[in-house]
Amino acid sequence: MGRIVDRVQALALALGAPGLFLVTFLDSSFLSLPEIADLLVILMVTRHKARLGLYVVSATLGSIVGCLLLYFLGRKGGEALIRRRFNSASVDKAMATFRRYGIMAVFIPSILPPPAPFKIFVILAGLAGISATRFTTAIAVGRGARYLVLGLLAAWYGDCAMAFIRANGATVSLVVVGLLTLGCVGYLLSSKARTRKRR
Repeated sequence: MGRIVDRVQALALALGAPGLFLVTFLDSSFLSLPEIADLLVILMVTRHKARLGLYVVSATLGSIVGCLLLYFLGRKGGEALIRRRFNSASVDKAMATFRRYGIMAVFIPSILPPPAPFKIFVILAGLAGISATRFTTAIAVGRGARYLVLGLLAAWYGDCAMAFIRANGATVSLVVVGLLTLGCVGYLLSSKARTRKRR
């Protein structure tokens, strides 16, 4: 497995943005490449800071496409597929989380760094019948924010960014979740206020 990961990483670095798309697609769907996508975003932005936006968009789009593949597998394969792949206790806990928190059960794991579980929530989103539009939006915002933060850290800290993420990854992720949640709450409150004024 180590050789495969090394080859995938070398190919991605050679291809640039399309390679980053490929890695995040594979990591979000069939393969598990923990930290490889994060590392590639940091390496690529460190080498070409002007391409930060391109790399963030490529990584986010690859992750969205890979997640949608698992989402539709969950929708079609149903509970039997999920229980074959994951243990029953994990599935039951994840389903309870979906019933309680809805789309936030996908949004928050999409931001958190490895080894936080993510794929089980993607598959369960399909099983739970969450709309493809809401699901795609949650992944786009969550993964987009994560890769943007990584890209900015790479632009600011260069080669030291990965060490910083390893030391402070959970804290950074929680800050991003908090800021995005505050932004969503603020947007909802302002929308309600505008609706009341129109009445």
